[in-house]
Amino acid sequence: MSQLSFSTLQLKPELIQNLESMGYQQMTDIQAQSLPTIIAGGDVIAQGKTGSGKTAAFGLGVLEKLDVKRFRIQSLILCPTRELADQVAKEIRKLARAIHNIKILTLCGGMPFGPQVGSLEHGAHIIVGTPGRIEDHLGKGTLKLDDVNMLVLDEADRMLEMGFQASVDFIISQIPQQRQTLLFSATYPAEIADIAKKIMQSPTKVTVEGNHEESTISQHFYKVENDSERIDGIRLLLLKHQPESTIVFCNTKKDVQIVVNELRNYGFNVQDLHGDLEQRDRTEVLVRFANKSISILVATDVAARGLDIDALDAVFNYHIARDSEIHVHRIGRTGRAGSTGIACSFFSEKESYKIGLLEDYLDRTIEGELLPDASVLNASVYSPKMATIQIDGGKKQKVRAGDILGALTGDKTISASEVGKIQLSDNWAYVAVSRKFAKQAFKKLSDGKLKGRKFRVRLL
Repeated sequence: MSQLSFSTLQLKPELIQNLESMGYQQMTDIQAQSLPTIIAGGDVIAQGKTGSGKTAAFGLGVLEKLDVKRFRIQSLILCPTRELADQVAKEIRKLARAIHNIKILTLCGGMPFGPQVGSLEHGAHIIVGTPGRIEDHLGKGTLKLDDVNMLVLDEADRMLEMGFQASVDFIISQIPQQRQTLLFSATYPAEIADIAKKIMQSPTKVTVEGNHEESTISQHFYKVENDSERIDGIRLLLLKHQPESTIVFCNTKKDVQIVVNELRNYGFNVQDLHGDLEQRDRTEVLVRFANKSISILVATDVAARGLDIDALDAVFNYHIARDSEIHVHRIGRTGRAGSTGIACSFFSEKESYKIGLLEDYLDRTIEGELLPDASVLNASVYSPKMATIQIDGGKKQKVRAGDILGALTGDKTISASEVGKIQLSDNWAYVAVSRKFAKQAFKKLSDGKLKGRKFRVRLL
C-alpha cells in the first residue's frame, strides 16, 4: 500500500471529500503510480493483479476529466464480462456521489436490447459495457462515440482471450483519435503490447502487485498420477480445511463438468461456471456464491474473470495454469484485504515443465507435499450456512433493500443478523437468509407484500 494520500492529487474538491467519506485515504500502489499521469491527460498502461485498486484509479481519472454540463458520451469503459461491467459501473457511481447529475449507463449482452436503446435516447456521460453489445449498438446506429475523449480498456488480456479483438478494433475505429487511452491488464502478453502500440500515444507503463501480501496466501503443491487422484486430493483437502468459499480452476470446460459431477456425487455443495450458461443462470450462480449459499464454484479462467467475491477462503488448481501469470492471478483471489487463504495446486509428471516455469516465475523451489491422511474422509462435508431467495421485483418496481429486510424482520421472528446480502437489479432481487430460517423467510415473502403488492418468490 502506498503512503500517499488522495489529497496530494489535483482532483476536484468534491471527489476528495467523497473519498474521505468513503474511508479512502491512502492510495494503493497502482493508484499512486498511475493517477498523476491520468489526471495530467497522459495515456497509461497499468498492469496489476486482482485487488490492486485499478477501478478507482481509472474511475477517478474519468470523473476528473468529465464535464457534467456537457451532456454527451465523454468516456467509454470496455470490460470483458457483464459482471465486471456492473461492478465497475457500481464503483464509479460510488466515487461520483458528490457530483450531481452524472449519468452512467451499462451496455452488456444478456440484457434486452430495447430498453438500452431507450436509455441511450435519453443520453449519458459515461458508458460501461462489453465489446459485443457496444459493437451491436454502433452497428445499428443507436450509439455514437463522436464526443468520447477518454477510452478505458479494463482487463484487456481477458478481452483478447475471449475473442473480442475484432470488436475492440471496430469500436476504437469509431472513437476520435484525439483522446486519452487507459489500458489495464493483469498480464501483459505480446498481443497487448501490439494493441498499445496501435492505439496509444507515448503511454506511461505502471506495473504493481495486488494488495495482498504473499504471506497471507499459504501455497501448496501436490503431485498426482492421474485425474482420479486429483479428485481424491480435492476431497481430502476440502474435508480437512472446511473452507466456506472455494473456487476450483480448470483449464477446460470438459474438466469443469468432470469435477462438478465427481464432487456432487460425494455430497459437496458445488456449482459450475462456464461460458455456455445463459446470462440469467450465470447471474444466479454468482449471486449465490457471493452470498455464501454455494460453497464451491468450479470454473475456467475466462468464466471466472471479473468476479467480485470477498473473503475467498481457498483456491484449487485442478491442473497447473497454462501460463505462470495466470497461476498468480488465480491464487491472488484468496488472502485479500488482510485475510488469509490457501491455494492448492495439483500436477503430474507430464506437467513438470510448467512447474519449472512456475519455479522461475515465483523464484522458489516447488516440491510435492503429502495429502491429508485418509482419516479425514470421516469428516462431514461442509454445508453452506445461507440460502438464497429470489424476488421477481426490483428497482423499477421501487423495491428497496430496506423493504425486504423489514418484511423479513418486522414481526421479530427472524432477526436482522439472520439476513445476509440483499442484491437489487432493475427487475429482481436476491436475499440471503440463514438456512435454518429459509422456509420461514420464503413463506413471509410469498404471503406478504412489498410496496403494497405481491411478488413471485423462489427459494433457490
